[in-house]
Amino acid sequence: MTPSNWIASWQILNTLVPLGLLWWVAVWSLQQAPLLLLPVIALMVLLLARCFSLMHDCGHNALFRSRRVNRAVGFLLGIVCGIPQLPWSRGHAFHHRHNGNWERYQGPSALITTEAYGALSPSQQRWYGRIRQPLMLFPGGFFYLVIKPRVAMLLGLLDVARQGSTRHWHSPEECRDLALNNLAVVGLWVGMGWWIGAGSFWLIYSPVMACAAAIFICIFFVQHNFPGSYAHASEGWSEMAGCLEGTSDLDLPALFNWFSADIGCHAIHHLSSAIPNYRLRACQQRNQHLLNGVRRLRLGDIPICFDYILWDPAAERLATVPAPAQ
Repeated sequence: MTPSNWIASWQILNTLVPLGLLWWVAVWSLQQAPLLLLPVIALMVLLLARCFSLMHDCGHNALFRSRRVNRAVGFLLGIVCGIPQLPWSRGHAFHHRHNGNWERYQGPSALITTEAYGALSPSQQRWYGRIRQPLMLFPGGFFYLVIKPRVAMLLGLLDVARQGSTRHWHSPEECRDLALNNLAVVGLWVGMGWWIGAGSFWLIYSPVMACAAAIFICIFFVQHNFPGSYAHASEGWSEMAGCLEGTSDLDLPALFNWFSADIGCHAIHHLSSAIPNYRLRACQQRNQHLLNGVRRLRLGDIPICFDYILWDPAAERLATVPAPAQ
């Protein structure tokens, strides 16, 4: 659990510097070599997904030794990712505290129980399933990074003006982080639009943000929504079972492990979120004999996970949508 400032600094440099250079190449490609733009954007997507994983480590105060440095670097990465890091990290910490307790935390897709699903009308059931299909990761990802933080700021200010409080932040510190993130991100949009033209900027920025968000939302989803995943009510919930039975490990090719900062080693991360990403794989290998009950997923297993979009409290497991009656 001991962070290394040298390794952490190198990770920041080998992520942000290439991402910045690729922006320059993307702008050049747009004018001079349009066929090069697609692979450049693909690399930018992967690097932005890595930025999000490093921001995630900062939120756990695990990347650097100093809490203050983690906070500063996390804020910077939040600007790159378009999302306020402090409110996000506190919400993510809630997930860690209650993983597997589906009465307290329903996951990124806000799953409902099998009973609540049965009470929906046929059209509502179709809509529920439709918006949780894998293809919805892309518009959903764009909304999550580009639109939601801006809307949260505006709605929060309206709430405070009307009633003196809001659910969009939970402390003055979170409010400041949200406000500063919005100022920095919108300022970045304006500056980039002035530099390369608004149309060119959004042509590059939109697919990068949407696809990168789709990747890390997908990874997060399948690490907790999978066949046999532990899904308990508050009464009788076990934190250890939530870590070992309610979390999957995702086996990825080595290159994707680098871009995801080894977040596929997820059970060991839930057992101790203070382990820096650059020590996760060694910790997982050293303690593999304790992790035999953890579900291991491969890339080919990912589509199946998106069928498990209901919580069955009686079975204490996630469930698929029932087949329509003939």
